[in-house]
Amino acid sequence: MLTENAENPATQTPPREKPTRKRFAILAMIFVTVVINYMDRANLSIAATALSGELELNSEQMGAIFAAFGITYSISQIPGGVIVDLMRSRILYPIILIGWSLATLLQGFANSVLLIMGCRWAIGIFEAPSYPINNKVATNWFPENERASAIGIYTSGQFLGIAFLMPVLTLIQAQYGWRGLFIISGLVGIVWGVIWYFFYRDPDEHKGVNDAELKIISDGGGYNKDEVKPATDKTKGKGFNWGDLKQTLIHRKLWGIYIGQFCLGGVTIFFMTWFPKYLVDYRGLDFIKSGYLASLPFIAAFIGILLSGFSSDFLVKSGLSKEVARKSPIILGMLLSTSIIGANYTESTFWIMAFMSLAFFGIGLASIAWVFVSLLAPQGKVGLVGGTFNFIGGLSAFVIPYAIGVLAKGGQFEPALVFVASLGLIGTCSYLFLVGKVERIVPKG
Repeated sequence: MLTENAENPATQTPPREKPTRKRFAILAMIFVTVVINYMDRANLSIAATALSGELELNSEQMGAIFAAFGITYSISQIPGGVIVDLMRSRILYPIILIGWSLATLLQGFANSVLLIMGCRWAIGIFEAPSYPINNKVATNWFPENERASAIGIYTSGQFLGIAFLMPVLTLIQAQYGWRGLFIISGLVGIVWGVIWYFFYRDPDEHKGVNDAELKIISDGGGYNKDEVKPATDKTKGKGFNWGDLKQTLIHRKLWGIYIGQFCLGGVTIFFMTWFPKYLVDYRGLDFIKSGYLASLPFIAAFIGILLSGFSSDFLVKSGLSKEVARKSPIILGMLLSTSIIGANYTESTFWIMAFMSLAFFGIGLASIAWVFVSLLAPQGKVGLVGGTFNFIGGLSAFVIPYAIGVLAKGGQFEPALVFVASLGLIGTCSYLFLVGKVERIVPKG
């Protein structure tokens, strides 16, 4: 006989389902993809000294080769953002990943400047949709209060990956030459493209995701079925139109993040292109030693971006406004990036690397800027705003390397570092005075 206090199985509440954590496995996949993405951008910087020596190139010509990627990368951003809104990430990512990896591999067989530039143009085209895809995947897999951390983690791949790969890539070139460097880099990306296709799924299609995790994501403003699957009845026929593009260009707060991204990209592209050559040709360091030293600023940037992402999410969860929680790391980071100018006033290798590392640490802090695309973009236009954001940021990959080549033409690199430092100040002002209140834009009319 049951007592009054005995539990009745019929009235017991069933235990709550423990949420799975498959979103973190997806985050790991994005991280690896970002590492490969930036490896295929940075390997040219490793090959630059040997390549320019073999082909007898001056600083302007080398600057033009560095800038070749940026031309097509920036031009392809908006079309790439449109494609991201229209295609599933499972299909699109392998296509572009294998495409840019093949172009990387073909650089190893190039025997002229024009062929190398053609490969760099192709890499720019295929890589253009990559960050809009990253942002779309993170937006759909992570609730808003985890998103800055997620973006910080996968974006850190561009820094941590290069930090550890820089010595490895240097040794590969020392063993197999600059041609072997490109061939090996390309093969890695082709293999990963196949892996992505077989293992990536959207949240509602992933067999490892239970309802509890899906609820965490959707209740937190993450997964949106209408945005993930453009072929559903609600979105069918809502393709690109010029009014959508207009919405990405008429809002002051969007121009704030666009200009900021150009400045952030400008400082980053210096480290991705000219930095190893600066150490070898302008500071006289040994090639192998430069590979190890060049990794130090990337480690600093990695620390910066992880600190930025986790601290920003912590501030949001602590109840601080999004203006404070999201903007503070970016503004502080942009200011710290100006410390790069200190390298002009020392001959000490230690202090050169200290100033460079502090500057790139600042860029790491500022690199959660992609979170503003998710927060500000009109509903359903994350890909298009992300494409515009990356288009303007991507212009720096074209403008800055060539400008540095012109400024360093006389054999003096000091004016180039002054130019790079000025970008940090402009980016600071952009977030301070243009972005304003952090809230999703609702188009009028």
